[in-house]
Amino acid sequence: MIRTRQLALLWVLAVGLLLGHNAWLWAVKRIVPDTDIMALLPVQERDPVLQASFNHMVDAAQQRVVVLIGAAEWEDAKRAADAYGAALAARKDMLDVTPVNEQTQSDWLSLFQRHRLALLTAQQELQLREQPSQFWLEAALARLYAPFGGPKLGSWQEDPFGLFADWVQERARETPVRPRDGHLFVADARRQYVLLPLTLKVPALSMTAQETVLPLLKQAADAARKAAPQAEVIQAGVILHAANASAQASGEVSTIGIGSLLGIILLMWLAFHSFKPISLILLSIGIGCLGALSVCWLLFGRIHLMTLVFGASLIGVAQDYGIYFLCNRLAADEQLDSPALLKRLLPGLGLTLLAAVIGYTGLALTPFPGLRQMAVFSALGLVFAWLTVVCWFPALIGGRSLQSGGLVRIYGAALRRWPQPRLTRVTLVVAAGFVLVAGYGIARLGANDDIRLLQNPPRHLIDDQLKLSKLLDAPTPVQYFLVRGASAEQVLQREELLKARLDQFVTARRITGYQAISNWAPSERTQAAHRALVEEKLLADGGPLHAIAAQIGEDAAWIAATRAGLLAAAAPLPLDAFLQSPASEPWRHLWLGGSNGVYASIVALRGLSNAAAPEVSLAAEKLEGVQWVDKVAEISSVLGRYRQDMSWVVLGAYAVVFALLFHRYRGRTWRVLAPTALASVVTLALFGYAGQNLQLFHVLALMLLLGVGVDYGIFMQEHPDRRDHTPWLAVGMSAANTILSFGLLGLSSTPALRAFGLTMLMGTALVWLFVPCFGSIKESAHD
Repeated sequence: MIRTRQLALLWVLAVGLLLGHNAWLWAVKRIVPDTDIMALLPVQERDPVLQASFNHMVDAAQQRVVVLIGAAEWEDAKRAADAYGAALAARKDMLDVTPVNEQTQSDWLSLFQRHRLALLTAQQELQLREQPSQFWLEAALARLYAPFGGPKLGSWQEDPFGLFADWVQERARETPVRPRDGHLFVADARRQYVLLPLTLKVPALSMTAQETVLPLLKQAADAARKAAPQAEVIQAGVILHAANASAQASGEVSTIGIGSLLGIILLMWLAFHSFKPISLILLSIGIGCLGALSVCWLLFGRIHLMTLVFGASLIGVAQDYGIYFLCNRLAADEQLDSPALLKRLLPGLGLTLLAAVIGYTGLALTPFPGLRQMAVFSALGLVFAWLTVVCWFPALIGGRSLQSGGLVRIYGAALRRWPQPRLTRVTLVVAAGFVLVAGYGIARLGANDDIRLLQNPPRHLIDDQLKLSKLLDAPTPVQYFLVRGASAEQVLQREELLKARLDQFVTARRITGYQAISNWAPSERTQAAHRALVEEKLLADGGPLHAIAAQIGEDAAWIAATRAGLLAAAAPLPLDAFLQSPASEPWRHLWLGGSNGVYASIVALRGLSNAAAPEVSLAAEKLEGVQWVDKVAEISSVLGRYRQDMSWVVLGAYAVVFALLFHRYRGRTWRVLAPTALASVVTLALFGYAGQNLQLFHVLALMLLLGVGVDYGIFMQEHPDRRDHTPWLAVGMSAANTILSFGLLGLSSTPALRAFGLTMLMGTALVWLFVPCFGSIKESAHD
């Protein structure tokens, strides 16, 4: 007894250290779990520039909220938009509305006017090379005498051939949005819309920010509809999806989570007539999670969110240790003290821990850092939980602490009536039929690792996002071209080579356009070529400029003045000057800059469909420094590789656990594993018949199922006498708790959690159903 007390006190000290370390991590160091899914990839497969480009695009989009307010009449749309903006004006600390005024537009144009001779569209460059002087003479005279010759961006003499005006119009076509009456305007066939670009001043993924911003946006939308009852309000942004996911998760926690907890408490009360057992089991699991987090942080210096989520789930297997001890304590003689009982149970308890740890250790053999971290976290969590049971339960649970009710006796008596198949002709026929039916079901099973299946946003958010994207012709932030080079100039030159290929896809209507920094600030080589081309084709002696002067009766002085004025705006536009100007603000996110001798930029695509993406991606073929990026496909590929590796780990874990258990159970070892293996096969077959595709979360659940199923098999083989109901009660209690803890996730509206929960629900129920069938035919005990 003294040794038991000393062991318990020693574990109190260890747990105290764990609590202190966790308090320091969260309260002082303020750790934030890593959410970067690419951090789960092998280090050698990670591309820092590629990852930086994705973060750049995501960060640019994450802090934006785009609002469209539309009505059939422009005046109604303006009135509603003004009311929307007024409702937000009081909270500029949360949201900032981008202003639109004539000064902004003037500042935007002035930069390019100073370099206008070096700026040409691809069409203008082609015309300068192919069209005769007469074409340019007629074009200049048409601009001079036409009453409406397009936008006036200076005097006719400053741009007689309309090169700069046409270049500005070409740039304006990169977006359908236009300034109008101090607002940004866009329209479709039915409505005219005011565009309100909002910038979040708080983190979009912060739940506190979401709780403040979402009501504010709703209040603004209500104000807009009150000002113009027929107005349509379209809102889109990351914060809306994040807030919906948070609300959905909170709702499910309050329903599924609370329902699960109440069910477990009721079950424990019916079994033990006390709340003390459930408290102790939760305590062991909690200490397991805290211990795993502490040691993992010391080992890795960081913790991934997926490790916390799935690692904590896998540690849930630890409930079996406490339940096994409690059920045996309930059935044992009151005169037998708990330390002596524990000594009797240690071989079985030790095997259950060792089998689970070895199974999870298989994850550490994969090349994925994420799976390795999950393996360490889960294995450590099980060890800490097991130690809590071994060190504290004997000291806290005495011989008279637990009492069983009538329900326990009724349940225990059911074991005697459970079938126990023997090797007969009928059994072989049934087994053959099972193999055929299950095999056909599994053959129907497909796989789909598309990350888009992991989320389930409400229809109205999807509809608003699609409508906004169509109206604004906005590029997707997850599919683009990444362009790299040894210098900024080389990046711009490579962009220009890529754009020449993309123009073919624009012509073929595979995309509606593209956005690139070189559209606004071409490479120095291109700008020099533009300047030389204009001088040669338009300003040379005897060229179109001289023909214009002769046509309108001007002399050599006019020619010289006009030529000098044009050449004064011939200096190349430096990239840095563009990036530092207000004109670059909408496109600045496309430039990644330089790091470690590598410069990079992004070419974003407008109007790209999923069907056209494979064809458009070919534009990067054999272009040095140009790479097609499809983050949806890439992350889906990561999940697919995780699923495949995890599948092999699960199969390998069966083999390792069999070898481990063989030393103790010899010819009966297969009886320990068979219920779990059969349950896994039937579960997969049922998914196949139901038309479900396999994904990572099904396989993770099968890994957890192996952990709990082996425990059930060990419990039954440790007590082979069917007259002993103790292991059957432990199996039933553990299975019910597992179903309530994990199986109820099958009710979740989140597809990933639903897949995990359904697998655990069916698998655990089937293991419970099968495990009595594989008890030993001969009643015997271990030496």
